[in-house]
Amino acid sequence: MSDNNTQNHDWVDAGGGVQRRVRAENQELMVVEFKFEKGGVGSLHNHPHTQSTYVQSGVFDFEMDGKTQRISAGDSFIIPSNTVHGCKCIEAGLLIDCFTPRRDDFL
Repeated sequence: MSDNNTQNHDWVDAGGGVQRRVRAENQELMVVEFKFEKGGVGSLHNHPHTQSTYVQSGVFDFEMDGKTQRISAGDSFIIPSNTVHGCKCIEAGLLIDCFTPRRDDFL
């Protein structure tokens, strides 16, 4: 696509064995890839954005509101606004996250 909402941002080191890359964004919505090394950690955090996550590849132990669940390729779920969440990567993989509204801290 060639509209102004499609971008090819560079990979950014997010720390903990994780890299992120914004794939597309406008004020209302943002699509971000997160590439995890085996053992990579997405530290527990929360934010005011509603988030959807799709597991493109890999295996993760994902924690949300104090409950941990193993997720793998093909799984998807919604994280409500301000919900504490994070994950540990069991097998290297890629998560595709969508945020509404856009996460300006990633730009």
